[in-house]
Amino acid sequence: MAGFENFPVTSEKDSREAEEEAPEPRDAEGRPMRADARRNYERLVMAARRVFTDEGTGASMEAVARDAGVGIGTLYRHFPKRIDLVEAVYRNDVEELVTAAEKAVANSGPLEAVDEFLQAFVRYAEAKRTLLSELREAFDKDPELKSRSRARIDQALDLVLSRAQRAGVVRGDVDSSEVVSMIAPVCTSSVLTAEQSARLVGLVFDGLRTPAPPR
Repeated sequence: MAGFENFPVTSEKDSREAEEEAPEPRDAEGRPMRADARRNYERLVMAARRVFTDEGTGASMEAVARDAGVGIGTLYRHFPKRIDLVEAVYRNDVEELVTAAEKAVANSGPLEAVDEFLQAFVRYAEAKRTLLSELREAFDKDPELKSRSRARIDQALDLVLSRAQRAGVVRGDVDSSEVVSMIAPVCTSSVLTAEQSARLVGLVFDGLRTPAPPR
């Protein structure tokens, strides 16, 4: 199915690199951004996600700047090329998925946390599908972007999955990379509706649960 090739197998090297914090945005000279510049950067990334979701890949940079409430010059200072903005949106989407895993572990029971993460993955993958053609260009330009992102996603899932396995509510013979390999092609398929994707991911969740002992 379309998009599956963008969820590669994670190497040990990728996993080690993914343990590092996500890089902080920096200015054109490589220095940490001032507070006002950082706010504009974050507003632009959030605006781009909304505009790309509403208008698809044909959305203009002007529409993004307008949604963020900044001038087009401010946008281009942060993102000289459209692909730079696409990469920033994707990195942010990955970080939001990682945060969803951390919040699920902190606030929910072991089994509920797995379900919450899988639903968050559905939302992440739907957003990714919007930018899939442009992300292929980004991955070609920076192969490590793809491998590091996959490693972070695997680790986020492992956070919730291993906890559920220790609690005995999820079968112990699967690992995070296998689960991502099952749900990724479902979520990135161009022929499935959002409702169908959610249902199929729900079936995966049911299959992960520890079978009830025979009576």
